[in-house]
Formats: sequence, structure tokens, C-alpha cells
Amino acid sequence: RWMLNLECKGSRNFMSALRRAVEVDFKDKDKYKSQGLYLLTTGIPDQETHTISAYVAEVCRGFDLQLHVCLFSVMEGSDSSGIIPARYANPRETANAFKEIVQAAKGRFHWFGEAGIFESDDITSIISEIEKAKNYSQKCAFLVESLKQRS
Repeated sequence: RWMLNLECKGSRNFMSALRRAVEVDFKDKDKYKSQGLYLLTTGIPDQETHTISAYVAEVCRGFDLQLHVCLFSVMEGSDSSGIIPARYANPRETANAFKEIVQAAKGRFHWFGEAGIFESDDITSIISEIEKAKNYSQKCAFLVESLKQRS
């Protein structure tokens, strides 16, 4: 509920925000078995991906923390904030950077925009499970058919 009262503001200084979250805001982290952070973003962080990935891997190894990223790609030219980012990347480069960071954090990556979902670890997992179930069902049907023919 507290999140509903927040306003969207700030910069792309990912390391500063992450440090605050894990070093200050997770005061009671020892009381919980696992915790997750969700980063809602529209662009690439100011810092280099390998630097963030190394820090995230170290932090997440210290306690059961997962970092999940929701990347929202806005249409080009629609940014009316006037803020010029310290680092620029096209949407595909941005997605690849966040996928690397999320892998270091053992989290999940979701990328969507006004046109819909471009990529989602959750949807990929669901599709994989559906494919496994379909293959299993086909094997069962084949086994039943072969048993019927023997009788």
C-alpha cells in the first residue's frame, strides 16, 4: 500500500538506489527467509552493467534477495521529462543489460511497452511448462494406443 503514495521521480543512478535499498531499507532482512526488490524502469542505468552485476551478485549472495526488473519501453520521442540520461542505449541494449543484471541477482526480467509484452521470464516459464505437459500428454496417448493395439 505504501507504494501507491509514491511519486515517480529521480534519476537513473541505479547503484545509489540499490545501495540504499539493501544497506538501509532492509534493516529487518534477517527476520525473513527471502526478499525481493522490483525495479520499475524505462531506461538503462547510469552505471556500467558489469559493475552493477558484480555488486548485485555480491549483495544477493549475502542473504536471500532477488532483484526483478520490469522494463517499460516508451515510444521514441515521447519522453517529455527533459532529463538527458548520463548513458544512452537503445531498447534492445537496455533489455540485454537488465537481463544480465537480473541473472546475477537470480531474479526475473519482464519487458513490455504500449504494444504489449516483448519478453517475460514468467511467460517463458509458463510456455515451457505447457510444452512439457503437451509432450507428456502425447507420450501418454501413444502409450495408450500401443497398449490398445496389443490387446
